Amino acid sequence: MSILNRHSALERHATLLLVTSLVVVSIGGIVEIAPLFYLQNTVEEVDGMRPYTPLELAGRNIYVREGCYTCHSQMIRPFRDEVERYGHYSLAAESMYDHSFQWGSKRTGPDLARVGQRYSNEWHVEHLVDPRAVVPESVMPAYAFLRDAPLDTSDIAAHLVANRRVGVPYSDEMIAEAAADMRAQAMPDADTSGLEARYVNIHIGDFDGQPDRLTEMDALVAYLQMLGTLVDFSTYDEASGYR
Repeated sequence: MSILNRHSALERHATLLLVTSLVVVSIGGIVEIAPLFYLQNTVEEVDGMRPYTPLELAGRNIYVREGCYTCHSQMIRPFRDEVERYGHYSLAAESMYDHSFQWGSKRTGPDLARVGQRYSNEWHVEHLVDPRAVVPESVMPAYAFLRDAPLDTSDIAAHLVANRRVGVPYSDEMIAEAAADMRAQAMPDADTSGLEARYVNIHIGDFDGQPDRLTEMDALVAYLQMLGTLVDFSTYDEASGYR
């Protein structure tokens, strides 16, 4: 019996085909996964990376909730045209605390991996309220309602706990102070000493232009202003990581 005839017999035997397929898939999976157990770290260590602050995490949730990821990726590929337009290509470590990550190449709007601190808080607010007032050719919908939507702080501690269960290194102190830290980051007159001790390299201030209110706009702008600002690429070397 030729090999082709044997293959035909295998296809006609449903149980044997299922078992054979499982064996092949298992072998392939083991070949791909097993080497990872022998690597000390599958993601390069990058100085500056930290978990999201409670306000940034809330902003990220709003970003995902409103479908921003369907038009904006957060993955700059190592191609000249992308690097020249958006900045240094994305590192795997920059998404180590993302659940889920915002990779992709679908860009109705520009990639946002390096948008942090490129524009002022006021620019972001105006752009979100009326995109065409800032970028006339924009097809982005308006998100003016975010300025009037109060930010819910009641479940942020539980959200940090959920993230810790999947590997994000939130401490007990971070979880206990989550609601207070969320307010402190967006309130100009708040005591931020504890917040700054728990999270390095954070942006503090009135993000939405309403210092007496904590809104969803505060959270979203805080998240956008953080993107791409944690890693100092002036000290980064592609060969060794840092110089």
